[in-house]
Amino acid sequence: MSKLNDMQNGAEGTIVSVSGDARFVSRITSIGLTPGCKVSMIKNEKNRPILVYSRDTMIALNRKDCSNIEMEVRA
Repeated sequence: MSKLNDMQNGAEGTIVSVSGDARFVSRITSIGLTPGCKVSMIKNEKNRPILVYSRDTMIALNRKDCSNIEMEVRA
C-alpha cells in the first residue's frame, strides 16, 4: 500500500481508505474519491498540485492532502 502522493505518472490504483479530519473526508468523498474508487495518476510533479483522473473526471488535489489517501497500486 502507498499514499496517493507517492504514485508515479501513469500509475493506476484503487483507493483503500481516506483519513483525516471530518471536513477533509467530507470534501474528498463528495467529489467521488471513496474507498474502492479507481484512480489514474496524470501528473505528479514536485511542489505542484497532483492531477488525477477518476470517474470520468480530471481532479486537481493539494499534495499535502493526498498523504491522507491510502492506495493499492496496480503493477
